[in-house]
Amino acid sequence: MAEGYRDMSKQAVVVIGIGEMGSVFARGLLRRGHPVYPVTRDSDMHDLAAQLPAPELVLVAVGETALQPTLVEIPAVWRDRLALLQNELLPADYADPPDPTVISVWFEKKKGQDSKPLIPSPAYGPHAGLLIDALASLDLPARAVDSEQAMLFELVLKNVYILTTNIAGLKVGGTVGELWSQHEQLARAVANDVIDIQEAMTGESFDREALIAGMLQAFDGDPEHKCMGRSAPARLQRALQHADRLGLEVPTLQEIASGQAAT
Repeated sequence: MAEGYRDMSKQAVVVIGIGEMGSVFARGLLRRGHPVYPVTRDSDMHDLAAQLPAPELVLVAVGETALQPTLVEIPAVWRDRLALLQNELLPADYADPPDPTVISVWFEKKKGQDSKPLIPSPAYGPHAGLLIDALASLDLPARAVDSEQAMLFELVLKNVYILTTNIAGLKVGGTVGELWSQHEQLARAVANDVIDIQEAMTGESFDREALIAGMLQAFDGDPEHKCMGRSAPARLQRALQHADRLGLEVPTLQEIASGQAAT
């Protein structure tokens, strides 16, 4: 037997959630020669973990609202080899699993369409290189960051981009290019409310202009990207719930929510 195939478990990757995003990573990992074991809603993770107790990586590719219930169910033998890619992700969301790999995904994948990158996806953690290599095999740019603090900034930047575009889009619709060229004042007001929430949730202060500049770089990566996805109303409600819990005034978000209620 060839040397590289003596113990496939050392190369195997488990992917929990084979939606659009999970499928992209699975394809890239397969291209890099890693056997991929999918976990779907009908799978028994604990049964698979009994057969495959030491995969190289367990990629949790479920949606953000399913992350916490999924983490609760992760078999103990897998908990020290997790990778997370969800939107609206912050360190408090993965405080329990030891030393996970985290990637902030900056490419879009819709059903029936090729993946479309906006900017390189930053990754941090023990298996960041594996994820970066997998994406490179699909011509999707990614890069490693060198510290937890740097990754925190990247996670907040992605949250600012998603929440600002989605929530502002509830009011004005259109594309991200149009949002900035025609409604910059609104975009900045929403972004500042979002950053207030992010700072309160993390206990950190961030360079607001650096976050705005990063958001604009992503805008330039795809100016025709639609602001308002189907998750926008739920994102607004979650943001307001966080603000209420933290005792924050977020006047622009409240105004947009009132306008939505009125219609």
